[in-house]
Amino acid sequence: MPAPGPRRRRFLREVAGFAAVGSLAYAADLGLFVWLRGPAGLDPLTAKALSFLAGCSVAYAGNALGTYRHTAARGPRRYVIFFGVNIAGALVQLLCIAVSHYGLGFTSPRADTVSGAGIGMALATALRFWGTRSLVFRGEGRVGSWTG
Repeated sequence: MPAPGPRRRRFLREVAGFAAVGSLAYAADLGLFVWLRGPAGLDPLTAKALSFLAGCSVAYAGNALGTYRHTAARGPRRYVIFFGVNIAGALVQLLCIAVSHYGLGFTSPRADTVSGAGIGMALATALRFWGTRSLVFRGEGRVGSWTG
């Protein structure tokens, strides 16, 4: 099997960087949520809203300074677009839970976890990758479309 070409290697590095940054953002979101719900004593919606904002900020910084550091995209406008892409991803996860729980009748906690944190997370991650790449950090520093 031939070695992957330069375009494919760049794309795989981009995917790996996006995944690494996403893992850090998820850890920040989860850690802050647990702390805000526990020792800080905030209600769950406030805690989740704040932890989501922090997770988005970590992801934006990581992608801007790491994965997409060679693009010209910087500034508050890009962060707003990035935040919107992440809101869309969160809505995809909620939609997966709603369809599974209320539409299909899978009402167990396990089913909610599979639909939201499994299927929903996979679909949301694909949407976030596409949106981050296409809408936020588009331009120089990349070769071609991620679809080929």
